[in-house]
Amino acid sequence: MKTLTTLVAAGAVIGLAGTGTASAATQPAGQAQQQAQQQVTAPPRGKAAATANPLYKTGRLAGSNCSPGSLPRGSTAAYKRFLTRVTNCLNRSWATQFRKAGLPFSKPRLRIITKKVRTPCGPWSAGADGVYCSADRTMYMLITKTQLRNPYALGITRLMAHEYGHHVQQVSGIWNYYWSARNSAGRSGQLQLSRRSELQAECFSAAFMNTIRNTLPVDPAEWDHTVEWFRKNGAKAWAQNDHGKGPTQAFWMNRGFNSGSPGSCNTWRVSARYVS
Repeated sequence: MKTLTTLVAAGAVIGLAGTGTASAATQPAGQAQQQAQQQVTAPPRGKAAATANPLYKTGRLAGSNCSPGSLPRGSTAAYKRFLTRVTNCLNRSWATQFRKAGLPFSKPRLRIITKKVRTPCGPWSAGADGVYCSADRTMYMLITKTQLRNPYALGITRLMAHEYGHHVQQVSGIWNYYWSARNSAGRSGQLQLSRRSELQAECFSAAFMNTIRNTLPVDPAEWDHTVEWFRKNGAKAWAQNDHGKGPTQAFWMNRGFNSGSPGSCNTWRVSARYVS
């Protein structure tokens, strides 16, 4: 089993800028397009944006026929190609899910880097191999020499899907509530809100991993080993409890993977003990 320490740990930088029965074929193209546009609504706001988001009622996450290819050792070009293909898979799955929810969707940007950078959200987060910045809606994915020497496709994909989960929170309106609540909370309240956000992103990531279990593929033993690694080590990369304890991270990983549905990832309505 491959070493996981640098490849499964995920970080997120989160910030704000400055701080039915008929098929489409039976309808005229213009009419079908007009109806599709009418079904799209603005992202919800307020607490309901997080606790009762339309994404939670869309069922299992859509498949993307994702097959990003091999990931040989020592090839930066192959690594970049793999990251780009996984991002395209995530785009296809989540775009379909947003259409089912009647929400507008936009893709995140992808920036692949070989050294830590300062993003519009601030300095690079210690312990992170990837970050999502909401200010420019960009996933920053770091390729290190260690990763090139021993690339781990499952761990890298899980990391990307986690950062993409933060983009889902951003464009779906979930973070509308997160930021307003965070701005008015005390320190302990801010940490709990951060855990709700991070654990949901981890659950979204696991739901995506379920959709590609046969095409990446996701070996069941490797997935179980990854979850167990997080159970034992998932909290060690963070100086404060803003991502959740290891067993809590493992709980939401299993929940997302077993269900394959965003609806199982509503961390905003559960009691505090489930986001400890």
